[in-house]
Amino acid sequence: MAMPSATVLFPPYSKLASAPLFPKRLDFSTCKSRKRKGLSDSRTGPLRKLLVARSTEDRQQNPDENVKGGEQNSRPLREELGWDFSWLPAFPHVLTASMANFLFGYHIGVMNGPIEAIAKELGFNGNPFLEGLVVSIFIVGAFIGCISSSSLNEKLGCRRTLQIDAIPLIIGALLSAQAHSLDEMLWGRFLVGLGIGVNTVLVPIYISEVSPTRYRGSFGSLCQIGTCLGIIASLSLALPSESDPHWWRSLLFIASGPGLLLMLGMHFAAESPRWLCKVGRLVDAERVVCNLWGETNVESSMKEILSVTENISNPKATWLDLLVEPHRKVAFIGGSLFILQQLSGINGVLYFSSLTFSDVGITSGSLASLYVGITNFAGALIALFLMDKQGRKKLLVGSYLGMAFSMFVIALAIISPMDEDLSHNISVVGTLMYIFSFAIGAGPVTGLVIPELSSAQMRSKIMGFSFSIHWISNFLVGLYFLELVEKFGVAPVYGAFGAVSICSAIFAAYFIVETKGRSLEEIEMSVTSSNYFERDSCMSHC
Repeated sequence: MAMPSATVLFPPYSKLASAPLFPKRLDFSTCKSRKRKGLSDSRTGPLRKLLVARSTEDRQQNPDENVKGGEQNSRPLREELGWDFSWLPAFPHVLTASMANFLFGYHIGVMNGPIEAIAKELGFNGNPFLEGLVVSIFIVGAFIGCISSSSLNEKLGCRRTLQIDAIPLIIGALLSAQAHSLDEMLWGRFLVGLGIGVNTVLVPIYISEVSPTRYRGSFGSLCQIGTCLGIIASLSLALPSESDPHWWRSLLFIASGPGLLLMLGMHFAAESPRWLCKVGRLVDAERVVCNLWGETNVESSMKEILSVTENISNPKATWLDLLVEPHRKVAFIGGSLFILQQLSGINGVLYFSSLTFSDVGITSGSLASLYVGITNFAGALIALFLMDKQGRKKLLVGSYLGMAFSMFVIALAIISPMDEDLSHNISVVGTLMYIFSFAIGAGPVTGLVIPELSSAQMRSKIMGFSFSIHWISNFLVGLYFLELVEKFGVAPVYGAFGAVSICSAIFAAYFIVETKGRSLEEIEMSVTSSNYFERDSCMSHC
């Protein structure tokens, strides 16, 4: 996946288009790590005392000491032109991690078209149960992966876990591509699901922990963008499968490439400074903070992180700790958000999108899904620009309201006595409106706000729990959706999806607290106060 340019990602800095990518002086030579001391760093008394005691007040009172050479003259010019490179050092690391979401999207879309060709070649054509099993075994693997991700992250860290997790993604893709029996295909899809389950939990955690506070929302949106690009890539590459019954093998073989890039890329990515502080590697954490967030932020950032990690009473937290406040409240919010996301009908709309488009003359299922994927991608780009400006809460509430309106439009178009062609066109417009509304809030915000609200001690476990709820809900909706449509009809089911979307908007307005512009440590210290959620909810309604 090509690295987007700075002007594409951040329009306010369009004046940089004709300027050099890097400022005259961007020197991190002062950030060279001292001799690594591993776990013993946490017992280095002078270093700990220095990191905790030193304040940024001295630096603010003596700014000349921190401005060297050409920086002193160029800083006013950069401020006048709106130059801001504070996002740039962390961006390559975040982009590399989002490759895992590209794989997620690719494997979601890769089975959309060629499943019939696969069934015919492997000998289970005409068996809807086995065809569904090939698709759903992916969800089983993802569920197991997201549950096991917490222990892996606590022992190895996000960077190393994501690197190792690429192995089942590569092996699973290759095994599926050369499969000559149903068993081989099932094992391949299970391994891919296992890797995806780990990635969906750890990538949002990694991005939230390495991103600068100011751009954490925009960087978090790259998860959704990566997923959209993966879906678009798989659907675009699947177009020849309609004329070539063996093309599905090439599609699955191609999936091993991004997995290899992920494994190699994470080798050069930075580890989360929060995790490094948790395991006592303070020197390494200081170096990462310096490289990613700038030398001027080292003291204040390390002081914040240590103020949280040093107060962790039980470093080896268990799943039972989810029953203790404030973790219980955050876990409840995380699980509820994913249940509401699935019950709002996203998978049902995606399933019926090809049928909706066929009514207006677009008979190719892959082409119809491609239009949906492009709309999803456009919404994700809008979310990237708005996430750190409008905030998570506004986007989430507005997203669900837009989804509800779209569902009601489609339902009315189906049951109203209007011209058939007009009804079909309105249904297509409503479907695209729904996908766009989902992409600007319900899609990216849900995975972003949960690690932001979670504590450093329980972040991976709360995310694992929340995503396990996601996969269970995903499976159940897929299992019963067609049965509900056959029993009640499309319009009533879509109307129910709209009602759930309204309930989701109300839930988000009441329970979600705004995290825009706050560091993870500031959020955690605020959440630990017993009335934090109630206070924030009252303030947002005043």
